[in-house]
Amino acid sequence: MKKFNIRKVLDGLTAAAAASASSSSSSSQQPGQRPADSDIVESLCSEHFQLCKTVRHGFPYQPSAMAFDPVQKILAIGTQSGSLRLFGRPGVECYCQHDSFAGVIQLQFLINEGALVSALADDTLHLWNLRQKRPAILHSLKFNKERITFCHLPFQSKWLYVGTERGNVHIVNVESFTLSGYVIMWNKAIELSSKSHPGLIVHISDNPMDEGKLLIGFESGTLVLWDLKSKKGEYRYSYDEAIHSVAWHHEGKQFVCSHSDGSLTVWNVRSPIKPAQIITPHAKQPKDGKKPESCKPILKVEYRTCKSGDPFIIFSGGLSYDTVGRRPCLTVMHGKSTAVLEMDYPIVDFLTLCETPYASDFQDPFAVVVLLEKDLVVVDLGQNGYPIFENPYPLDIHESPVTCCEYFADCPVDLIPALYYVGAKQKRQGYSKKEWPINGGNWGLGTQSYPEIIITGHADGSLKFWDASAITLQVLYKMKTSKVFEKSRNKEEKPFTDIVDEDPYAIQIISWCPESRMLCVAGVSAHVIVYKFSKQEVTTEVIQMLEIRLHYEINDLESPETDQTPTVGISCQGSNSQTANSQSHPSTSSTSSDGLRDNVPCLKIRSTPLKQAAGYQAEVVIQLVWVNGEPPQQITSLAVNSSYGLLVFGNCNGIAMVDYIQKTILLNLGTIELYGSNDPYQRQPKSPRKARQASGGLCDINESSTVLDDHCKSPTSAKMSRKLSLPTELKPDLDVKDNSFSRSRSSSVTSIDKESREAITALHFSETYTRKADTCTSPCLWVGTTLGTVLVIVLNLPPGGEQRLTQPVIVSPSGTILRLKGAMLRMAFLDTTGSLIHPAHDPWKEPNIQEEKDEKDKCRKLRPVSVSPSSSQEISETQYAVICSEKQAKVISLPSQNCVYKHNITETSFVLRADIVGLNGSTCLACFCANGHIMTFSLPSLRPLLDVNYLPLTDMRIARTFCFTNNGQALYLVSPTEIQRITYSQGTCENLQEMLGELFTPVETPDAPNRGFFKGLFGGGAQSLDREELFGESVAGKASRSLAQHIPGTGGIEGVKGAASGVAGELARARIALDERGQKLSELEERTAAMLYSADNFSKHAHEMMLKCKDKKWYQF
Repeated sequence: MKKFNIRKVLDGLTAAAAASASSSSSSSQQPGQRPADSDIVESLCSEHFQLCKTVRHGFPYQPSAMAFDPVQKILAIGTQSGSLRLFGRPGVECYCQHDSFAGVIQLQFLINEGALVSALADDTLHLWNLRQKRPAILHSLKFNKERITFCHLPFQSKWLYVGTERGNVHIVNVESFTLSGYVIMWNKAIELSSKSHPGLIVHISDNPMDEGKLLIGFESGTLVLWDLKSKKGEYRYSYDEAIHSVAWHHEGKQFVCSHSDGSLTVWNVRSPIKPAQIITPHAKQPKDGKKPESCKPILKVEYRTCKSGDPFIIFSGGLSYDTVGRRPCLTVMHGKSTAVLEMDYPIVDFLTLCETPYASDFQDPFAVVVLLEKDLVVVDLGQNGYPIFENPYPLDIHESPVTCCEYFADCPVDLIPALYYVGAKQKRQGYSKKEWPINGGNWGLGTQSYPEIIITGHADGSLKFWDASAITLQVLYKMKTSKVFEKSRNKEEKPFTDIVDEDPYAIQIISWCPESRMLCVAGVSAHVIVYKFSKQEVTTEVIQMLEIRLHYEINDLESPETDQTPTVGISCQGSNSQTANSQSHPSTSSTSSDGLRDNVPCLKIRSTPLKQAAGYQAEVVIQLVWVNGEPPQQITSLAVNSSYGLLVFGNCNGIAMVDYIQKTILLNLGTIELYGSNDPYQRQPKSPRKARQASGGLCDINESSTVLDDHCKSPTSAKMSRKLSLPTELKPDLDVKDNSFSRSRSSSVTSIDKESREAITALHFSETYTRKADTCTSPCLWVGTTLGTVLVIVLNLPPGGEQRLTQPVIVSPSGTILRLKGAMLRMAFLDTTGSLIHPAHDPWKEPNIQEEKDEKDKCRKLRPVSVSPSSSQEISETQYAVICSEKQAKVISLPSQNCVYKHNITETSFVLRADIVGLNGSTCLACFCANGHIMTFSLPSLRPLLDVNYLPLTDMRIARTFCFTNNGQALYLVSPTEIQRITYSQGTCENLQEMLGELFTPVETPDAPNRGFFKGLFGGGAQSLDREELFGESVAGKASRSLAQHIPGTGGIEGVKGAASGVAGELARARIALDERGQKLSELEERTAAMLYSADNFSKHAHEMMLKCKDKKWYQF
């Protein structure tokens, strides 16, 4: 076997020290290291790491604008923070961001051209190229003197009309992104029809049948039909209510306006004096012929015609003011029927999807896309009742606010099909039977095929399992943890939710074993629920519950003598389901003698039978109870192990361990008691048992030493009689060099109050060496605290089969104590090859099928009862413990417990999330710091491999949801509604371009509507317009330079900002340079061809002139 090359490590450290200034590169090799045993060859180096964003999932946060390309079938949504989300067929979506972060006010597709124009609140226009996988800005135009309020781009036109706050209309050439000299000034448009300024422009559109007539709508209620050729207003329409939107009839003879008083006015183009019709759809019609009452404004209206049948008038808003509490509505008027569709959230915008892109043809609308503040709804207009389409995009991440996330890459292959199987039964009915209409683009051709699962925990106590394989996201399965609790029937009744009035079931921590499918969740009301996965439905008559009185007090060191008998600080309490149910109801035991609330959980367990569908089914519920008027503290750490059948959790008071197979409490201790006599602060537990602790170790936990009421005794009291004692000869192995540890976010840790609140922050089950003298590994639990202490608890498990159901699990301290600076975050173990040692687990099997006894025994994994050495586990075989705190990381050699490597990750900040992950067949430590740095370190040598200043912590949401996983993947909640996935793997960055979907696909533009013989003969068809002749520089001249500034776009460079280093970045730049060179060559080729054509024409004309003049005399000219 190749020996570990220490020179290579030192070279790496030297290079890293120069490269990374933010992290303190104090990796060091300790004297206790045994080089002879370090046979680990580290294959990971800095070239394997590169950081870039991959995809963004979820609903666009704070949407503000929407557009649809009816030929490409692509939907675009803009937001108030300047981001763009583009959606095609399910699985094809894209995220872009404007550099200015200004809000998007309007979007316009260049239909079937693979381009999009965005208008922003900072008065800039941007042209996006959608013909590349990562869209980029080709041109920008910044208006300096006027504010943009409305844009209109006619189909198959290159001239964009831009309306402003001053009431003027400017015209932009979208090819060159330059302003035309043709301007429609407001005063010339309205002339003498109004004495005052008509307000900003709210609408611009051309007549569907005559492109030379432009309808301009002003906010005040004035409209002008402008003749582009004669440069004057042909008709002017005036109404005494403000205009919000305008829509044309396809024949161009009528248009509809929506107004601020909830009315719709229908105008005949040639009758500008008064509207042909005024309707207030939601107003109560007065009997005496008076004007209807005012309603809420109709913000948008669309007028769509059908070849066979009545036209559709669709609008948002317009409800009566007396409909208090009514939800936002979309109204569909079709013939004599009026349908009011209630929405869950306010409407931002809506669009009708039609069979043709031509405004001059019958539209035949088949669907309405409604953009809400927090949802996207597509309504089917072709079915009775207007059902909605089932949305295939993962836009409901925020259905209830996300409170925590976990990410699992390279899961067992049968897991996603199993979750999909149970999730398919949860599908809602009543959706439209038609296919999803937004189906443009093509999927990427990614080679990344390993299964990935994301679990999101939510404020309402629900969990969602998502298939995240190959940079897509699809919901697999949903579950509600609140089903096991009683819900208050009226709003006034709010018992048992005293910690939090809102969201008492919110999920805080998720612990999941993908191999065994065991799930454990901790909620905000200090409750923990253990779930088993089953494909069969069951009815649980009585929900098993355990209540734990986890409370700890210490004596005041300044006044140790007290007259009163102190309260019992540490207690161990188990209860069977019958006792628990009686305790959870208000009773005489719910208050202590002095009137304070005592022994009562925060939530009330359901008392009626619970029907549990296939999927995750509750096995046992554990709740912390009130102690002497003080509510239980929230849970800070959680771990479950299917092989041991154990669950452990901790908070700032202490730690509790539960045997979920036997439904008993194994351990219930204050954090200080875990130290025994080795507490560095010499804290004294405020407990009547302190006089009995002559040895100074952990006290005995049994019925004789704990003062318990009869109702607190466990029904399996024989199983709970065991000892937890620390032998006096076992002294903790303290790292004397690191005695200056401190909590990074505490100004001081010397105060007794803060020391008494030493919380449990990390828990890890493993089979490893627990003491220096161990000759073989044994099951144990490693416990990390906020003061940077790691303590080891030994687990003595009975054999499998029937004995596991009857014999107790023995829990005892090992005496091993390790120290780091800062609060503990993560622990893991490596073998002698440097591979990660995963915690033991049982393979999943259906829990609701009774197996034969022999088969059950055969399937169950046998566990060692004794600690005798075996031939395969010699004393010479070692492991490495990797422990990481918010300040530093250490690698400890086991069983010698020597610190072989140490690295101070940060001095000025602190680590928020740390994970030990697999990449390219090796293992590394990945960290995310509060100062925004993402760092990776090799294992076991802790060489810095990556340090990128990626994202400063601007929101606690990021800290709460950031997580790393295997194969270089990570994610966090970038907004309340969106998940951002990133990669720190060079390989994934290089393959990302292939994995992304194509937005633009070559599609033939539909034929224009046939004008027909008579329409062509009598001029009844659509009139075309040579806009180039009107708006071109040769006729209209140049616009004022001070009016707007042209900014060249970054083009394709945008896509490689993330790949700014390494070979991939150079290749990408080279590829883009070639593309740009090719584009310039093609432009040159086109210009050359145009010049040749021009020269050829000139030659022909010259020849004709020569022939004409050949025989003429001089006087004939």
